[in-house]
Amino acid sequence: MNEVANSIKQLRQEKKLSQDQLAEQLHVTRQAVSNWENGKTQPDVDTLTRLAEIFDVSVERIIYGKEKPRWHFAVKFMPQECINMGMVLAMLLSYAKWGSIGWAILHGALNWIYVIYYIIKY
Repeated sequence: MNEVANSIKQLRQEKKLSQDQLAEQLHVTRQAVSNWENGKTQPDVDTLTRLAEIFDVSVERIIYGKEKPRWHFAVKFMPQECINMGMVLAMLLSYAKWGSIGWAILHGALNWIYVIYYIIKY
């Protein structure tokens, strides 16, 4: 069985729904639900969205069997130590160039704004 089939069956059983009850909510036949759970066919995109709403999970949870972290890329390549080191380096370079602690603090803050932007975007 594939991941979608396993997820649909598991989530349906967790919600204590029969195949008939789920089919009725989705306006499909019980056989369609059975075919999804047996891996014979796949639900379309609209049906996946409705399944996610019924089960109160993300579409990714149904497709992959687990939630995919939204910020997995940024967190993987930007550990906390690197972020802190970048902020300290920005502050030191700013202080050395302009000789002002105000500019150093400003550049440290701008570094954090960039990091937050990067995490949200990717």
